[in-house]
Amino acid sequence: MARRKLNVALIGYQFMGKAHSNAYRQVCRFFPELEIEPVLKVICGRNEERVRAAAEKYGFEEYATDWREVVARPDIDLVDVSTPGNLHAPISIEAAKHGKIVLCEKPLANSLAEAREMVQAVEQNGVKHGIFFNYRKAPAVSFAKKLIEDGVIGKIYHFRGTYLQDWIVDPNFPLVWRLRKEIAGSGVHGDLNAHIIDLAHWLVGEIAEVCGMMHTFIKQRPVLREADDRLGGQAGTEMGEVTVDDAAAFLARFKNGAIGTFEATRFALGRKNYNRFEINGSKGSIVFNLERMNELELYLETDPQGMRGFRTIMVTEGVHPYVSAWWPPGHIIGYEHTFVHVVRDALEAISKDQLPSPNFYDGLKCQAVLEAVEISARERRWVEVPY
Repeated sequence: MARRKLNVALIGYQFMGKAHSNAYRQVCRFFPELEIEPVLKVICGRNEERVRAAAEKYGFEEYATDWREVVARPDIDLVDVSTPGNLHAPISIEAAKHGKIVLCEKPLANSLAEAREMVQAVEQNGVKHGIFFNYRKAPAVSFAKKLIEDGVIGKIYHFRGTYLQDWIVDPNFPLVWRLRKEIAGSGVHGDLNAHIIDLAHWLVGEIAEVCGMMHTFIKQRPVLREADDRLGGQAGTEMGEVTVDDAAAFLARFKNGAIGTFEATRFALGRKNYNRFEINGSKGSIVFNLERMNELELYLETDPQGMRGFRTIMVTEGVHPYVSAWWPPGHIIGYEHTFVHVVRDALEAISKDQLPSPNFYDGLKCQAVLEAVEISARERRWVEVPY
């Protein structure tokens, strides 16, 4: 089958750049039904030596150091924004002005005002857009969505989400960009809570109001000397201020009457990437844990007495979302596959002249909750979410 080629410009080459590059390389190999094939045209970053190495490593035809030049190129069809948060808005807006399809990492922006400007830009220029809320695309989570839509667990009462990591507990860990508000916008709140907020929106519904708290445990850290592509880097001798939250938690009331609790931290020793949610309904409950991402726990009140309890479903059969493209039942998939699925769904939507899902509208809704929680934490009160 002859596919339409789509030239991709990837802005950013570190952790998320690696994940996105892999997704573009793999997607047509495992989803051959796609009508569009991404071409790794150019990768862009400020450090010429490192971006040149990334281009060679990830299979891009070219590399560049000026993102403004890249997004203006007539041979570029899609711009993927995988930079720190402070560049999401300017790059996405400029790409939209040049008529490019725009895919952006989460959170959509560093503020609600920026997110609204980004949505306005893609609307005014009539371009397709998407956001990498990749955990929607874990087969177990997509299957949970189907169970909820089919009414299997009934009316939803509770959403309970936690996202726990421990990679900055050491006070000598360097002051990477994720710990600087002027670059990241916020700390664990925007980085991790954004994921579970999106999952709650997708699985349960919109959040009406929130009451939150945020805390920074370590106020100063060694200044970063050189970054790596695994969240860390080499520390220097000078000290700098940590200007974001290390932990953030909030209560939520959903518009449909459900209630929720959300907790994110990078100070939970032993938790490496513990993204877990539990949803309790009138007929049953669902549990997902990213560290066991090929499993979904399900409890049904309709089971016979004496046999009730959480069952573990191995979500690795062809009947489960996305899995038929990969391996035989019981042969698990991993973190990187969620990005392949994001790209797969985006390309299918684009081929049908439809808007990818999730997209900037989902990012805007998430940003509204993020900002409401920050206001609540600062003013110590319940805050309505300004959708």
